[in-house]
Amino acid sequence: MYTSRRTFLQNSTKLAAALTLAASGLSSCTNAQTDERKDAVDENKPLKILILGGTSFLGPHQIKAALDRGHQISTFTRGKTKPTIHQDLFSEVEALVGDRENDLKALEGRDWDVVIDNSGRRVEWTKKTAELLRDRVGQYVYISSTGVYYPYLTEHIKEDQPLVMEVPSPLEDEEQKLEYGYGVMKANSEQAAKAVFGEERTLVIRPTYMVGPADKTDRFIHWPIRLSQGGKTLVPGKTGDPVQYIDVRDVADWMIQLIEAKTTGVFNAVGPAEAQDMYTFVEKASTAFDLERELIQIDDYDFLKANKIPYLIPWILPEGNNWGSARVNNQLAVAKGLSFRPLADTIRDTHDWWISDGVSQEQRDKVMKDAKGVLMREAEVLAAWEAIQNKG
Repeated sequence: MYTSRRTFLQNSTKLAAALTLAASGLSSCTNAQTDERKDAVDENKPLKILILGGTSFLGPHQIKAALDRGHQISTFTRGKTKPTIHQDLFSEVEALVGDRENDLKALEGRDWDVVIDNSGRRVEWTKKTAELLRDRVGQYVYISSTGVYYPYLTEHIKEDQPLVMEVPSPLEDEEQKLEYGYGVMKANSEQAAKAVFGEERTLVIRPTYMVGPADKTDRFIHWPIRLSQGGKTLVPGKTGDPVQYIDVRDVADWMIQLIEAKTTGVFNAVGPAEAQDMYTFVEKASTAFDLERELIQIDDYDFLKANKIPYLIPWILPEGNNWGSARVNNQLAVAKGLSFRPLADTIRDTHDWWISDGVSQEQRDKVMKDAKGVLMREAEVLAAWEAIQNKG
């Protein structure tokens, strides 16, 4: 698996020089980048890659990784979502427009080496797209989720664990309905891709919570914002509460390497490299900013639930169906080359994106002025916790 990657780096002198310049901030000329990518194309037999989606969170990072390695990219979207990062790269991307629900015409009569399914949110979408492309694409890559293991009742969850294939009934809890529904959709979509392309031509990636620049879910941005402010900082959970997460760029880079090596199979895309609890996460994340702060751990689950903090991603209250949500095994992926950048880099880069022109003030205000959010309530919650501790 690594041989092709090492050979690529060793043999492609011009590309290596370009990457060195880029890392030092000295290479910013678009024409120069295009020439360097052409060299990579000529020397390394580029792949023609179709990304279903491509303009939202994971997509722009995949595009950057692929273009940097000399590949050619087409995207298939509804033409509505604008990327909030790497916008300049989209001039080098073929943009096909349609709708996975009822308009796949733009994909007809075309050939690609690989299709990456980022937008498979319905089983029928995956099935129809796979059937259309079966004889004209070499490999189908489906972006799934560790949600296929819900409910998370065990530890060391590996890729061969039975998946949730149907929603049990009855379910009264709305959150469980969402969790089961999402997991079942992803699990059945994986099966749909394999049924059409066969396991020998299918690659399934199951990420845990992906974090980093361009994340529009707002589920992780609390930490880059909060840690950039310093002061008393709430850390939820007991000592030893595990957390798992992965930088979206680590997923994107690794995926392109897997595709180059024609890797098939199923992999949990889960970080960090070593087991980590929530307090350690915040300690490491804090190093992104040189500020004074005091980490205040609230380890009383009842208090956290009473104050409407059942989760603060990557921490999720490890009870019931979520007990094992951060206990997924990543050994198979690591053995296939998945690596992890420093957490401080993820926090810092995400914060830089958050305050950039790629994010609207409306989006920032939606998070930072949310009266129900922890950012706005933190001081009040900490005061209540301190009062309890003083009474004790």
